[in-house]
Formats: sequence, C-alpha cells, structure tokens
Amino acid sequence: MAQPTAEVRAARRRLRALRLGIEPRQRAAAESAIRATLERLRIFRRGRRVALYLPLPGEVDLRPCLPDAWRRGVDTYVPRIVSRRRRLMTFVALAPESTARLNSYGIEEPAATTRYLASTALDVVLVPVVGYDRRGNRLGMGAGFYDRALRRRLEAGRAWRRPRLVGVAFACQELPEIAASSWDVPLDLIVTEQGVVIPERRPATRQGSVR
Repeated sequence: MAQPTAEVRAARRRLRALRLGIEPRQRAAAESAIRATLERLRIFRRGRRVALYLPLPGEVDLRPCLPDAWRRGVDTYVPRIVSRRRRLMTFVALAPESTARLNSYGIEEPAATTRYLASTALDVVLVPVVGYDRRGNRLGMGAGFYDRALRRRLEAGRAWRRPRLVGVAFACQELPEIAASSWDVPLDLIVTEQGVVIPERRPATRQGSVR
C-alpha cells in the first residue's frame, strides 16, 4: 500500500483501466498462460493450503484452477473482510459447496464459514496486483488489507518461511519502480502471461511514489 499521493492514485487509475481494456480473446489467452505457469510451479500441490482470490473486474481470474485443486486434495482459502473500518481481513475456506456473497466492496467471499486460518498457516498466497515492479513491490487497491493480514512477514524478517507470496498480474501492469512504504509486504514471485518475475533484492526506494 504505497502512500496515497496524486501520482500513486493516477497510476492506479491508469493500470486498472489498462487491465480492464484488454481485449477478451487476448485476456483469455493471457489467463490461460498464467494458469499454466502456476501449474508448472506446482502451486496447487496435494496437501497444500493455498489462498487465492475471487476476482474483481479486470483482475486475472484464477477460478478455473479450483476444480483440479480440489480433486488433488488442496485446501483452498480466500480473503474475507472482518472489519472494514479497521481494514482487516482473514483467510477462510473455499470448498466446492461454498456459497458466495458480495461484501461491502462488491467482492465475492464465502457467505458462511467457520474455518478461518492464520496467514502463517498457509503455504502459498496468490495476491491480486494493480501494479508491480521487478523488486517485488506491489501496488494494490489502496486499502492495505493484504499488508495488514501479512504483517508478520515484516516482523519475522529473514526468519519468514511461509506463506510464499505470489503476485498475479498481466504484463502490462509492470511499472519501472514502486517506492514502497515501510509497512509494504514484498512479493516472492510475480506471475504474468510472459512467465515468472523473480524479484531483484536490492535496496528499494521508500518515498511513497511510483516512478
């Protein structure tokens, strides 16, 4: 969640319009390529606990991954907002029999579940992206839900083991540089239709701007 400067807000608007404007045939091919890469990375491996997301318009749709994941015995989870005022979310189970509802942001989430899971109990979190750079910095929607849910990563530092954080985006969402804030949680990988971006771990600018 970069600082909400005018530059950052403009970048969000531009990138969201860009991904919404992808032609349907091109989008279908790109999403198929992204899902194939996730398969090669063995993200949905038997016995894993994997969090993904139910997409907003324009976001990469990972729902076609679910049937195979369930057949393999993967436990799947999605975000659920528990406090809009405090901007808090948790991860809840998503199963074939789950029913969905729209939350206050218009995002689908399971209507009822008792299976909540701490982020540190997950093996992989597939994270939606508005913008990304090659250092693993992510520009999100701006509310900071993911950064709060995954803040233990910053506290753990090099001792962090899981979950692995994988950003999912179209290649057109890449930015030259995102100046991360101190509370931003970096990604371990970014997957686009062009393949896998492995972040460069050099010191990042942290001024709350996009360059």
